[in-house]
Amino acid sequence: MTVPERGIVATIDNRAVSRSEVLVWEDRRIDAAARKLGVSAPAQGPIAERRVAWLHAKREMGDDRILEKLSRDIAIADALARAQAGVSRRRRISSIDLLVPCGTARQFADWFNHITFSSDQDAMESACPDHFVLRIVDGKQQVVETNGGSPLTAGFDIDYDDVSSIVTPVDPMFDVRLDGVALGTTGKPIGGVRHQFRDTDAGVHARLTVEFPLPMLPTIVHGHRWHLACEFSNWFEAAFAV
Repeated sequence: MTVPERGIVATIDNRAVSRSEVLVWEDRRIDAAARKLGVSAPAQGPIAERRVAWLHAKREMGDDRILEKLSRDIAIADALARAQAGVSRRRRISSIDLLVPCGTARQFADWFNHITFSSDQDAMESACPDHFVLRIVDGKQQVVETNGGSPLTAGFDIDYDDVSSIVTPVDPMFDVRLDGVALGTTGKPIGGVRHQFRDTDAGVHARLTVEFPLPMLPTIVHGHRWHLACEFSNWFEAAFAV
């Protein structure tokens, strides 16, 4: 089973967005991510080839070197996120819908949990150019990524066990969920994710939601909708490929 070409449709800001539009965004973000690390971007070419080449470039650099390169960004972003989260328990929401014309919700969630908790960095990090380090450390997922169009790369942990601080309500129409809470360096929540899935006659309907601290810039919240469309479209295609 494979996802039909151009088959995944995202709804971003109440507009249907084709797979090809999301791939154009991904292609641009490869160049931006390369600039962030101070390395040459992969040569222009098909996006599938550039995606593999960019993952290879990150592998060659290695996690330690990447974390060193991004340490200033991470420190500043962490301080800002903790200060923003301290202002209010309310959250600013970044959410999109995806319609995937094959597979099942449970099949995808099982696959995603496997790559997450087995710390499959290739599968996690290749899904979006802005994924720099995603791995399991001491039972939590360490995430180093650029959120949306932020000028800073953030670093935080995701706790998949205690999700009591998430404010997005559970939609009973979606019977499969992937929930997690983002933690700053003090171990306190700075945001979270509530990704919900349900089967349709054609495949899967995904409602993908990220919660940011309330003072987060709207431009970053908007940009992260494209980040969600990119990473989950690539993950769905990987999950349902044979």
